[in-house]
Amino acid sequence: MDKRTSYFEDITLLKDRPVKGWSLLGLLLFGLIPFVLAEYQVFIANLVLVNIIIILGLNVLVGNTGQISLGHGGFVAIGAYMTVILDEGWLPFLPSLILAGFVAAIFGFILGIPSLRLEGPYLAVATLGFGLAVTIVIGRLSFFGGHMGIMPPQLEVWGMKLTTNSHLYYLTLGIALVLGVFARLLIKSRIGRAFSAIRDSDIAAASLGVNVVRYKTMSFAFSAFYAGIGGGIWAYVLGFISPGNFTPVLSILLLSMVVVGGLGTITGSVLGATAITLLNLQGEKIQEVPLIGPFFEWVSVHYMSISGLPNINFVFMGLTVILIILFEPLGLFGIWMRIKIYFKTWPF
Repeated sequence: MDKRTSYFEDITLLKDRPVKGWSLLGLLLFGLIPFVLAEYQVFIANLVLVNIIIILGLNVLVGNTGQISLGHGGFVAIGAYMTVILDEGWLPFLPSLILAGFVAAIFGFILGIPSLRLEGPYLAVATLGFGLAVTIVIGRLSFFGGHMGIMPPQLEVWGMKLTTNSHLYYLTLGIALVLGVFARLLIKSRIGRAFSAIRDSDIAAASLGVNVVRYKTMSFAFSAFYAGIGGGIWAYVLGFISPGNFTPVLSILLLSMVVVGGLGTITGSVLGATAITLLNLQGEKIQEVPLIGPFFEWVSVHYMSISGLPNINFVFMGLTVILIILFEPLGLFGIWMRIKIYFKTWPF
């Protein structure tokens, strides 16, 4: 029986030998990815890791604190542009990335102030307006490259030039692991319990002595920091950024990753970011599927718009979120938990 006698036992990362063994095996498999996959597939793995970093922070805001954000693409944009600009002759890459994350966190703190008065759809609209404002401002300033965008400089870390997707993969994997561990410790700490109390009822939390103002703004800042870090890495993964990369569709896509993966869980963040990223990329190539591809292309052109198949991709993404909410409220994390319970109790 799994009994705990103190809260400190909740923040133990590797509790027993099986967990240590599976964790070591998982790290080994992740480390072998650049050796067994093609270069383009490693590029996709980098995109998955970037989205995992962003969703780790967004899930703390949405899943653990109960605050909705439809403007997270703005934080990603801030992190991406600040990292590239600082890295162009100002600071090395890693300090630029961390500083860009803190700049995004400052904007997250400011955006968190309206959350003290707004809830539900009103907060969603406010965050959506923030995301739109960021892209409009960036697109109108020549300092950020305007609508033409900018290219990041050659990526260099501790004197080593990272010229391939495989090199960037190990850097991104290391950052994702560090931020994942920190997010897990935060959720299990006193701060994480305060977040959960606010999510359940901010009035009840305040009556118990929880500083709602502090923790709501802290949650927004924490989430924005992760988005800024993810955006900074994303700029180097893509090799080019422009305001068109950070549309409201990106914010909606990030929120769908949280819902599909499972609210308030680290495992759900990883599963949701991985599943939606791969599904989104495969949806863009649906025309290559025999019979189904031409049919969907015909439906999109005749009944949606002349732009064709991208509309079908959005339909698939929306249907996925709706079906998850209806039939699996816990998301992919719920499926994962049932699989674990099955094998733990097998053959009884």
